[in-house]
Amino acid sequence: MIFNLYGKTFQVKLQAASEYRVSTEDIGLLDVRDKNGNMVPLNTLLIPKPSFGPQVITRYNMYQSATFLGDYGDGYSSGQAMAAMEELVASSLPDAFGAEWTGMSFQEQAAAGQAPFIFALGAIFVYLFLAAQYESFLLPISVILSVPFALLGAVAANWMREYDNNIYTQIGFVLLIGLASKSSILIVEFAKVKHEEHGLDRFESAIEAARLRFRAILMTAFSDIFGWFPLIIATGAGMLSRRALGTAVWGGMIAATVIGLFFVPALYVMVQAYADWLNKGKTAKSEPVNK
Repeated sequence: MIFNLYGKTFQVKLQAASEYRVSTEDIGLLDVRDKNGNMVPLNTLLIPKPSFGPQVITRYNMYQSATFLGDYGDGYSSGQAMAAMEELVASSLPDAFGAEWTGMSFQEQAAAGQAPFIFALGAIFVYLFLAAQYESFLLPISVILSVPFALLGAVAANWMREYDNNIYTQIGFVLLIGLASKSSILIVEFAKVKHEEHGLDRFESAIEAARLRFRAILMTAFSDIFGWFPLIIATGAGMLSRRALGTAVWGGMIAATVIGLFFVPALYVMVQAYADWLNKGKTAKSEPVNK
């Protein structure tokens, strides 16, 4: 029995006194109503017999259910295991039976397909912050274009260690959006100052910025690379998740550092050339025409 009182829900369970529930035959002492509304003993209607049954009856959404716990094998992801389980259920269970995911599997299924949206949202936020910092919508592009190099390194590192693309690897991809952009900012920021305040052309400002910030870039990159290395060789409980995350970030930072040192200045030159061309066109339109 359940009733509500004082804004709370109370559950009441009724039972007979201990002396009236000693044996199976005591069930017959309970009274029930017949079709005329009279109370009659239950032992006039049935004969109780002992039988065996489950100690606990599991229910899911008010239906009787059985819980299955499983794990995926080596070389397979949890998504592949769940897909195989769904195929097995669809081909084996009768029409009167159904199956539902619970716990972590339910959360994984509900969050499936959202990884591209999260990656795109992370890149957009980084771009907007950089646009506010540089006061330009074009220069941040040269910084964001360094992210694919980091993702390429992360994928290569996971491929060499034969790791699958799990949730921890995807978290590493999101981290690389910010970590890879950080090294590129060191070059683009100085190149922008050299070009606008010191009057150097685009090529010279990019070369000078790469030369001046070379040591700072390496110090920042090596601190990240060596800082993530313990996760690569992690042991103990949860080591697979730490290794997957560390491998993605470690490989991505190496690729972003090695490749970015050569490509980021070139990307800046191309983007800055387009920005100067747009500014020249706006200046020409704003100048008055002498008659």
